[in-house]
Amino acid sequence: MGAGLLVAGTTSDAGKSVVVTGICRSLSRRGLKVAPFKAQNMSNNSMVTSAGAEIGRAQWVQAVAARVEPEPAMNPVLLKPGSDRRSHVVVLGRPAGTLESGEFAGGRRHLAESAFAAFDDLRSRFDVVVCEGAGSAAEINLRSHDYVNMGLARHGSLPTIVVGDIDRGGVFASMYGTLALLDPADQQLIRGFVINKFRGEVSLLKPGLDSLEQLTGRPALGVLPWQRDLWLDSEDSLALTSRPAHDGDGAVTIGVVMLPRVSNFTDVDALCLEPDVRVRFVDDPRALVGADVVIVPGTRATLADLAWLRSRGLDTAIVEHASRGYPVLGICGGFQMLGTRIDDPHGVEGVAGASATGLGLLPVRTTFGPEKVLRLPRGAALDAAASGYEIHHGRITVDGGTDFLGGTRVGSVFGTMWHGALEGDALRRAWLREVAAAMDREIRTGEVSFPAARESRIEALADLVDEYLDMDSLLGMLSDERTLPVLTGTLR
Repeated sequence: MGAGLLVAGTTSDAGKSVVVTGICRSLSRRGLKVAPFKAQNMSNNSMVTSAGAEIGRAQWVQAVAARVEPEPAMNPVLLKPGSDRRSHVVVLGRPAGTLESGEFAGGRRHLAESAFAAFDDLRSRFDVVVCEGAGSAAEINLRSHDYVNMGLARHGSLPTIVVGDIDRGGVFASMYGTLALLDPADQQLIRGFVINKFRGEVSLLKPGLDSLEQLTGRPALGVLPWQRDLWLDSEDSLALTSRPAHDGDGAVTIGVVMLPRVSNFTDVDALCLEPDVRVRFVDDPRALVGADVVIVPGTRATLADLAWLRSRGLDTAIVEHASRGYPVLGICGGFQMLGTRIDDPHGVEGVAGASATGLGLLPVRTTFGPEKVLRLPRGAALDAAASGYEIHHGRITVDGGTDFLGGTRVGSVFGTMWHGALEGDALRRAWLREVAAAMDREIRTGEVSFPAARESRIEALADLVDEYLDMDSLLGMLSDERTLPVLTGTLR
């Protein structure tokens, strides 16, 4: 049976995903067969595997980092929030009903069983399973039903490291407090700490690191420096607050509408490679002033986010933008909003019989069905080869326009059901040239390959892990069964 490691955090977005990604590649470099794992992911940013299963995008990237084929066991439970109180559940890559907020604590026993079985399966087939926790390891209100943080660690007797984001401040208190809030049995599994996103001279941290080790009996395993350009495909839109807007030379400015329940927002990442492109995330009509192109991305709650769009006046702004001949691109749910009507007879998004008129920019009607479409389409558009992935309940009926990537195009308004199409270098450049021509402009497209850029970022993360983390000590923890100190004043 293989070894396991849990990378937990003091908070959400502390850097667990990128640390796991870097460790996966680092261990793969050492010749180990590595699998990433996250027992439960709450995210609307997902991916389709080659077998047609849906998993969190972060675990898909981590599998790429580990140089193994992504599979549903790596993210056995995926919760996709459709509202503040309701999530759609995906188990081992397939839809499995919904989970209401009142069920979150006690209604997940069957999900825990699926997650533990998937972890045990991976552990039987890989040398090391590198697990990512969720949120904070010290969410004591949820501990009795937890199976993604210390519940998983206890199930697998996993040595656990805790990652803290020093850029937010209070990292020493949050690390000490995380350990102190755990019960003694959980504390025994915490083996060390990792500080993430540090700016400055590491020697300035030494007194704090020494005190932390003296107080807890656990070492700081490393301090990862802050790096502006090392963000990867993230789990949720929280990461967008720390993701830089892209400032190219500015031949084309793209405004990406930040819907409240945006999904697969990484669809626009590849545009940030292009030298003549500016990318801005907007949630107000005034922010669209000066935008040349508007992108309406996917959403897990199309009808609710369409209502939000109207409440903000963004619907009028987008229609006026298109009426001037300026380009608009809708992706999946965003594409459906650009159509004439959306109907949800089965209540897939919440209320049976709900419906709404769209923005009327494309001749498309959408009807939601209970069966989810999961596939990896291939084709061509604008004289360029194209590919992507589809994750949706909405079935579209197109009544006009020109075929465009599983959708349609009318003039400078484009709609596609394909996520990830802009990651294709040839298609992305062809589309940028097309929208620039619609505005009587020329655009300089780069020669950088998006897959190569992702690989470069993964390699850079692994370089950071190898340089700044004590990987030898981390590997030693996989078989270390020492008894560690328990902090006084802990909960019993």
